[in-house]
Formats: sequence, structure tokens, C-alpha cells
Amino acid sequence: MKTIKELEMLILKHKALYYSGRPVISDESYDEIEDNLRNLDPNNPVLSVVGSAQENEGKEKHDKKMLSLEKTYVIEEVIRWSKGEELVVLPKVDGMSCSIIYEDGIFVKAKTRGDGEFGENITSKVRWIADIPKKINFSGEIRGELYCSLENFLKLSGEMEKLKLPKPSSKRNIVAGLVSRKDYNHLSAFLSFFAFDYIDTEKTISMESLKLEKLKSEGFSIPEYEIICSNEEITSQEKKLSFLMDNQDILYDGLVFTVNNCKLHDEIGETIHHPKYKIAFKLRGESKTTTIKMINWFVSRNGVLTPVAQIEPVELSGAKIENVTLHNYGVIKQFNLKKGDKIEVVRSGEVIPKFIQVVSQKDGNFEIPDKCPSCEKEISKEEIRLICKNKECPERKLGSILHFVSTIGIEDLSEKRLREMLGVGLIKEIPDIYELKMEDLLKLEKTKEKLASKLFQNIQASKKTSLPKFLSSLGISGGAIGKCEKIVNAGFNTVDKILGMSIEDLIKVDGFAEKSATEFALSIKEKNELIKKLIKNGVEIIKEERGDALNGVSVVITGELSVNRKEFEKLVKKNGGIVSSSPGKETSYLICNEEDSSSSKYLKAKKLNVKIIKEDEFLNLYKLRI
Repeated sequence: MKTIKELEMLILKHKALYYSGRPVISDESYDEIEDNLRNLDPNNPVLSVVGSAQENEGKEKHDKKMLSLEKTYVIEEVIRWSKGEELVVLPKVDGMSCSIIYEDGIFVKAKTRGDGEFGENITSKVRWIADIPKKINFSGEIRGELYCSLENFLKLSGEMEKLKLPKPSSKRNIVAGLVSRKDYNHLSAFLSFFAFDYIDTEKTISMESLKLEKLKSEGFSIPEYEIICSNEEITSQEKKLSFLMDNQDILYDGLVFTVNNCKLHDEIGETIHHPKYKIAFKLRGESKTTTIKMINWFVSRNGVLTPVAQIEPVELSGAKIENVTLHNYGVIKQFNLKKGDKIEVVRSGEVIPKFIQVVSQKDGNFEIPDKCPSCEKEISKEEIRLICKNKECPERKLGSILHFVSTIGIEDLSEKRLREMLGVGLIKEIPDIYELKMEDLLKLEKTKEKLASKLFQNIQASKKTSLPKFLSSLGISGGAIGKCEKIVNAGFNTVDKILGMSIEDLIKVDGFAEKSATEFALSIKEKNELIKKLIKNGVEIIKEERGDALNGVSVVITGELSVNRKEFEKLVKKNGGIVSSSPGKETSYLICNEEDSSSSKYLKAKKLNVKIIKEDEFLNLYKLRI
């Protein structure tokens, strides 16, 4: 039996196809899906979604004004603003602010921000968005951002083409374009929603981070956030923003810092324009118009072909730019990109230069390769991507080896040297690196004994590594170093435990939803042989120096501590304990300094009979000192 969520998504999908005149299942089959949902949840709002024309909804007053944010482009200003308070930082999505109203737990209304006091009622559009829960466990107002991912933007473009509507020209403007249409409501199904705020009128939630966890527990997608407090942690966010803005699928345009302690929000106050307990940090962007000289295609380690435009050189943010990414085949097709087109390109800080939009075009149609530019094997079209599925493709192999070398940290082993090693047959796959001898390295061009010795020593030194770094180096789907650290800290701290993880185990780890957990689990199984070969060839996982006072102890923290929360979490992990984000049957303690908290973690812990203990009691019990 499918879940309520799966049935909701199926119904919305088939309604969209029906209203666009392209049904793919019979009326009887559709009625059966509706009946299944009706049996499970008779009052589900999705059952009442009808029509493809916008209702006459008009303007709606916000109960609490939707204010703008104060912005800065200087990270030092964020430090001065913070005044040493603990902060929550999350990525700022470039989309449209939206307010969702629930009554008796049922989604009843959606509004744009508008002028902050009055917004447009867009309920008939938002009902189509699959990742907005139609039922939750409380009443109130949820705020967040409507956005369109690159993948959905390109699918939407194809859908609009079939409906003989003008193709959208910009991912940045598409949300406003869709919600302002007077027809084709079903096109809003291509939009997504990140929730980032819950209007807590009763002031029952003490921390901004707890609001996010509450939203997550109700089924909302939330941006991945961090809790920080030191100046060093604030400064490091500038680099994080550059990494986020390199993301090709979601358009991020900054970071939002919020004072974590909600009790301070009223004290800090608001202006008529913005709340003073929040601030947005952005990177200065510069854009220029240039001309495409040529489009080259490159193969990634996953086999995806990426188009890169060689352009007439322009200077952006102090750097000479000669190449810009065109993202994927879908973008080439969408904008009919080709040699001679004038395009706008942008670069913010250290972010990779990107194509923004077409300024003017030459006559003719776009061209794409019919074979892989590396191995000349046939390529397949998979929605918005061209993919080479030949696992022996030289560029795919090189990409995987390069990723391993850079992540595991083998210094001086450049792409040029790796290409030469592959070319002369010294290596064929990643584990071969650890079978290289000094005499092998001396065979490389312009490599004498001193350099060969240095390379050999660097290779040997990289054999000893931490488990998170080792996992991240393997090229696992969704296996960025931060995610791997979370898995290890959750108790999967040996290779055997990693290989024995189930999807259900991963879903319990912070930052993993069902989809990302499934992708990671399947990907790690594919790497089984690679892991065994690397360990056989001498790779050794070095365990962190950890005490054992908290072995087998799992804790969840809620509310304020007398010390910085991150320092407290480090202490727990250093002594062998596990820190989780939400109480479960396996939780040993909920650490809470309040006598009777109203936080969702506290209430859940009580329901599960988890022992609730104060910070100083916990430290004394296990003889620990901060």
C-alpha cells in the first residue's frame, strides 16, 4: 500500500496531465488512486484540488507583517551585528517569499509577501506544490520560499512548449511568472518550497533551531542549517556561501543569520523595514555581456556531459574569464545556445562564472554530441542530461581518481601526472595508486629521483586517514565530507558498520531524508569492492582519540545550556557518546535545563519515557568537565 504522501503526489501528477490534455491513465485508474487516499485520509485537501484556472482570490492582510531583511556584503559586519550571540545560519534561496496558513492542521490558504502588510492570495497555485504538506499536527502560519530548481525549470519549459505557451527565459523570474498567471494552475506543480519560519504567537519555542526541527518533523523541506557562535565560525560562512552558489540546481543568493535565542527577539526588536535579530549576507556579483566562441563538452566521473562555453574574454570581480559553465544539455536546448550567441555571464566572489541569460542570438539551432567526447561510445539522453554509461570511459575514470586524490589529500599528484600514469598503464583504477613503486614514478616525464621520492612519500602518507575523509573520497552519491562526518558521529564509526547500514539507519541521521538515504546506501554498496581493495593495499582508518565514558550513551539536547552547544556536543562525542537531533527509543537522555519545557523534543521524550536530565546532573553523573 502506498503512503498518503505518495498518493497525494500521484493525484497531483495525474491532475496536471489531465488538465494539460495529456492523461496517461484511464479515469477508472485515477478514481482508484483517489479512492485509496480517501480510505486512508477522507478529508485530505488534495482530494478537493480542481480546475486549471485561478480562482478570484485577491489580496490578503498578513496577521504579522512579512518584513524584508537587512543586507550586508561584508562578513565583518555580521560579526559586529552578532554581539557574541549564538546564531542559526541557513542558505537564502532566490525565489519568492510565501506564507502558508493551517487551520485545525489543514492547509487552507497561501499568500505572497506583497508589500509586507498585504499579499496576494495564491492558494489555488500552492495546492499543486507536492512538498507542501496538506495536513500537519498544529494550526498556525508557516513561512518560507517558493523556488524552481534547474531540473524542474527545464521540465516546466518542455511542458509549456507542449501547451504552446512562451518558453520561460529565466529561472530567477519563473516563480513570479507562474503565481501571477490567471490560468494553468497545474504548472505550479513544478515549484518547490523551503520552510524557514513558524509564527509562534504563543511563544512556546525557545530556539530558532527548534522551529526548524519542528517544521522538519511535520514533513516540510528545510534548508540545511548550522548553529554557530564564534567569530571564526561566522567568517568561515563566506567560503560556504561560495560553495552553495556553485550549486547548479538551486539558485542561492546569500545566507541568513538569526539570533538563535527566541527570547531575545522581542528585546532586540524590529524596524518598520526589517527584524534586527536577523541579517542577510551576500557576495557582490558582477555581470557582463560576451560572445560564445565555442562550446566544449566534458565528462564527469559520474558520466554526465557538461557543456562549457569558451567566450570572448571579460574581466569579472578582478579575474579574467574565458570559460563559463552552461550547466547541462537541458540548458543548451532551452536557450538554443550556440557559437556566436551573445550571453550575460556573472561571477560573485570566488564563485565559478555562470551563464545567466541570452542577450541576442545567431540564426540556427543548437548542436549536441552524438558520442562521448572521451570514449566515443553512444550517449543517452536522460531528461535534462547527456550521459556516458561506459564505466571504462577514460574521462570518467580520471574524474573518479582525481576526486579520490584531492579528497584523500595526496599532494603533488596533479591531473597532468594522473593522465600520464593512465596513458602509460601505471594505473587503471584508484587502488593501483597504492601499488606504485619508486621505479614506476621515475618512468614519468620530467620526474627525477627527488620528485619521485616526494610523490612516493605523499602517497604512503595518505594511507592513514580518517573514516569521514575516506568515505568522502570514494565518490559516493551525496557523500560530501560534512554528511560523512554526521554518519560517523551517529555511531557508524567503522568500515564494517558503514557497509552494514540500512536505509532506515541512515534516515535517522541528521541531514538525511528518504531519497538521500536511499541514494547513499545504494552507492556505498556499489563501492564495496573498491573499499576492500583500498584496505588490502594498505589504507588504514585512524580512529579519533576518544574516551569511553559515554560508550553506548545517546543524548538529545533542547533549550539553552550554560556553555556553547557545539562545545558540549564535542565533549559528548569525544567521550564516545552520540548526539542526535530528535528523541527516539534508543535515546539515553534528553538534556534540558528547564523544569517543564514546551519544546517538541521535550514532549516527545516524555511520551517515549526517555530520561530527562539537567546539564550539570549529566556532567556529574559521568564525571565530565567542559
